[in-house]
Amino acid sequence: MAFKDTSSYVPYQVIDSNKVALRTYLAPYLRYWPLFVLSLLLALAGAYVYLLYKQPIYRIQASLLLQDEKRGNVQANPLKELDGYSPKKVVENELEVLHSSTLMESVVTSLHLDTRYYRKMSFGKREIYTESPVWMLVESGNQTLYKKPLELNFPTSETVQINNSTYPLNQSIQTPYGRLRIVSRRAVSRMTDPLLVQAMPLTAAVGMYLGNLKAEPTSKTSTVIHLTLEDAVPQKGEAILNTLINEYNQAAVTDKNKVAASTLRFVDNRLRIVSGELASVEKNVEQYKSALGITDLSEQAKSFMETTRQNDTQLNQVNIQLAVLNDLQKFISTQSDKRGSTPATVGLNDPVLLSQIEKLSQLELERDRLSQTTSAENPLLQTTDNQIKATRNNISQNIQTMKSMLTSSQQQYQAKNQKIEGSIRTMPKQERTLMDITRQQDIKNSLYTYLLQKREEMAVTFAASVADSRTIDAAKSSDGPVKPVSIVIYALFSLVGLFVPTAAITARQALNTRVSRRNDVEDGTQVPILGEVMSKRHRDVLVVAPNNRSVIAEQIRAIRTNLQLGKHESTESQVLLCTSSISGEGKSFISLNLGASLAMLRQPTVILEMDMRMPRLHQSFNINNTIGLSTYLNGEATLDEILQPVPGHPNYFIIPSGPLPPDPSELLSGPMVKQLLRLLRERFSYIILDAPPIGIVTDAQVVAPYADTTLFVVRHGLTPKHSLKTLDILYREQRFQNMRIILNAVGDGESYHSNHQYKNSYSYR
Repeated sequence: MAFKDTSSYVPYQVIDSNKVALRTYLAPYLRYWPLFVLSLLLALAGAYVYLLYKQPIYRIQASLLLQDEKRGNVQANPLKELDGYSPKKVVENELEVLHSSTLMESVVTSLHLDTRYYRKMSFGKREIYTESPVWMLVESGNQTLYKKPLELNFPTSETVQINNSTYPLNQSIQTPYGRLRIVSRRAVSRMTDPLLVQAMPLTAAVGMYLGNLKAEPTSKTSTVIHLTLEDAVPQKGEAILNTLINEYNQAAVTDKNKVAASTLRFVDNRLRIVSGELASVEKNVEQYKSALGITDLSEQAKSFMETTRQNDTQLNQVNIQLAVLNDLQKFISTQSDKRGSTPATVGLNDPVLLSQIEKLSQLELERDRLSQTTSAENPLLQTTDNQIKATRNNISQNIQTMKSMLTSSQQQYQAKNQKIEGSIRTMPKQERTLMDITRQQDIKNSLYTYLLQKREEMAVTFAASVADSRTIDAAKSSDGPVKPVSIVIYALFSLVGLFVPTAAITARQALNTRVSRRNDVEDGTQVPILGEVMSKRHRDVLVVAPNNRSVIAEQIRAIRTNLQLGKHESTESQVLLCTSSISGEGKSFISLNLGASLAMLRQPTVILEMDMRMPRLHQSFNINNTIGLSTYLNGEATLDEILQPVPGHPNYFIIPSGPLPPDPSELLSGPMVKQLLRLLRERFSYIILDAPPIGIVTDAQVVAPYADTTLFVVRHGLTPKHSLKTLDILYREQRFQNMRIILNAVGDGESYHSNHQYKNSYSYR
């Protein structure tokens, strides 16, 4: 029989493809909407419980202003000219200082932050700070102390119970956790609520609070540092930031006082030497005048003395500078391995040397800060050491240059003194001697006065030392907690609640090897889809009846319409072959109801039960199966004997399978099949062949040449996906005439799309 290209009308093409695709992908998930609702409710309940047990976190903030000449925020200071040495602040360096472990360790130690105190509440425990009635001081703890919190109870006002063991308050006690001291902050009694105390190693506590601390400038051009700390107890966070600022300012004042103290020591040493020399000179003047009875000097002697005094004053200043340079050179050469000390620079006015000394002090302070947080192998520390060494070399070279210049000046002043002394020799011996003694007295007195003035200046500087920073805003906590954010927690838990069932359904679909949606069929084969039949748990064997307007019945009618649209205008009857890939896909149900639908058009229709191995059609109508197709093909019965009407359906007949023959495939391959179909074409408009599945036996392929159209039934959730590949090969090789697919047991989400267009106008049972 020639192949007939009877193109079938596919009604689904009028549906918006985007909407259908979206509906198709969402259908497997919407089918389990109760699971999503339950999972979402459980997630929201989990979020509620989490928020009940999670202690809120508050944000504490403070602002600090650094004094910086370059950025124009230095306050007027009347004692500024007294500063012998004042290093300039660099914002980036101060940020590192504020975030240093050394500074935070001082804060933790002063506030006893290595222990945290909790109070049992209805929903877990809550940390407290000022409300704690006691402090627990760890004198020497072991590892057991830091593993879990200790429970403190107060049986009496003088005792404390630590994990069921009683100890006295306010005394050093030896416990299984180490040597502790429980110090009462206020009166306790049996009515005092129990406490949970969690001790931490000092380094762990410092690291924890440093991790919660942020120090950053408000802008690139500003010297205002914004300090932020997040903590569960606002009072504790405010105390930490305020104490941190105080410790920072105190450290800055201590560094400045070191410089002033070093200068004071140098001036005091010089004063002791000059004081002794001045006392000796004054005693000589007194003795000489007493011995000679000298009371006044001539005008010439005054002139020489004035000239000599000026020359000697300049010579003395040169000598002082040489002494300072010698001390400075000795400091550079012998004190290179000592940190924290600063050389005295009193009397030096060379800006290059002073700037190099200032740079050296800054580098040494920077190295001290780095050495506290890094190892000796750190490249940054090694770079700083190299800079210190180079600066020392530059200072040494400058010292040598200045010494050469001062030595030359010294020689000039000495030569001038010798010239003046030559003139004085012309004076009487007594007057000359008195002049010499008086000159030494004036020199020493002038030097002594100068040193006294400098000592007072440095003393004032030492007493008036203040930090180069100012607190703009003291620590203040936020009005409400910043963590956890309720809406964010509910949103995250909701996402998890939706993700879990989605992942479960997606995983189930990924592991599914059965056809579950229309797209699976369209992707797996090019065979056209003729129609769809929706799924129903309980449905009758024959759902197509004159008064039945159910959705399934209408879907069968739609398949019938598509078949008629593809039929040529002729009186020739049409043979329909109905098969599937495996058993149980509903081919018998489709073929039986499709035949009933065709018979309702007053077209004589017959259905042949060719699945002789598993016949089911005759059982549905209690038809006698003693004679049937097998007996006719064996020549043991006539067509009229095997042809039986379907009860309740006019124009609809059935030929049962008959007794099971030993060789059904060979029987269907015989010439009697062709003869039978020729006779049936003469009497019926439609002949439906209910053939066995092609994936099990070859019966369907044997009778395929006699069929005008082949209907291949694919059942959702049952047909293997790999069967679609076999079906596509058969379609390409044209093993079956006009092959079309009917989707059976389609779910609600992928049911017959066109019925939704007129569902509001027609009702279905």
